[in-house]
Amino acid sequence: MPELRKDPVSGRWVIISVERGKRPSDFLSPSQKRKSGGFCPFCPGNEHTTPPEILAFRNANTLPNTPGWTMRVVANKFPALQIHGDLNKKGEGVFDMINGVGAHEVIIETPDHLQSLSTAPLKFVEDTLWAFFFRISDLKKDARLKYALIFKNEGEVAGASLEHTHSQLIALPIVPHRVKEEMDNSRRYYDAKERCLICDIINQEIDSGKRVVGENDYYIALAPFAARDPFETWVLPKRHESSFSPRDKNFTQLAEILQRTLKQLDKVLDTPPYNFMLHTSPFKDEQNDYYHWHIEILPRLTKRAGFEWGSGFYINPTLPEEAARFMREAKI
Repeated sequence: MPELRKDPVSGRWVIISVERGKRPSDFLSPSQKRKSGGFCPFCPGNEHTTPPEILAFRNANTLPNTPGWTMRVVANKFPALQIHGDLNKKGEGVFDMINGVGAHEVIIETPDHLQSLSTAPLKFVEDTLWAFFFRISDLKKDARLKYALIFKNEGEVAGASLEHTHSQLIALPIVPHRVKEEMDNSRRYYDAKERCLICDIINQEIDSGKRVVGENDYYIALAPFAARDPFETWVLPKRHESSFSPRDKNFTQLAEILQRTLKQLDKVLDTPPYNFMLHTSPFKDEQNDYYHWHIEILPRLTKRAGFEWGSGFYINPTLPEEAARFMREAKI
């Protein structure tokens, strides 16, 4: 069974999951450009090669785990954490451990092997966002779990082992260190000023305009002031929302700005590999005045080496203001 181990020096948790080493290497994609041909377990007709679907949007009169779906969620065949078992927190001298209880799921965003979130019809992006919401809503009912992290690895360099476009969800019995850092900083700011830190950032960025990549009525895309990597972009709700949920019972505007941002990155950077992460409030603190959910998109354009790993600093060779300007000017 997987195990979570806490580093007593940094306070960072690590998942020890030896089962992940069993993944077949023959599914690795050699390039970021999608191509047809070859076996893909995520393509229609191969449903029997994946675990049974947990959630699917499919055509009427089609059966589960058969073709006819437009979006499909399955358990990860090689999970980092396992849904069965008790937490069993324990110590070993100064070391803390928890059984690797959690959920690891795959969201297959479209049946079309050659599409991506930037090229698929907008409805597929909306459906993907609904899948995120439905799965988070279901998993938070599990008292063992505290957080669900949605993420996407697009391209082999970004960590994807299959080129068919998909996102992943890992539900955890702890709040991730990165999210906790954001929440602690946001809480300190709120305690001092009685305002949401990210709301203030959004208002300042709208006034300045220098780092605005795009916006619509409800959402905004920004190049962060202290971007870690070239062309890092965040997508955020303009009004205060502490947890990820559909605005006015739909995801249309979020799907629109997310896809437009990905199209801009594709245009400017020639379809780069990237990661994105959805940061939202933990299950037991979903509604609050200090934290603001958001999506972080990180193109994988540079490599981190000894200085970055040893110091915790990031070296970004591209001004965020210039990156935002290039994206705004992209013809999509």
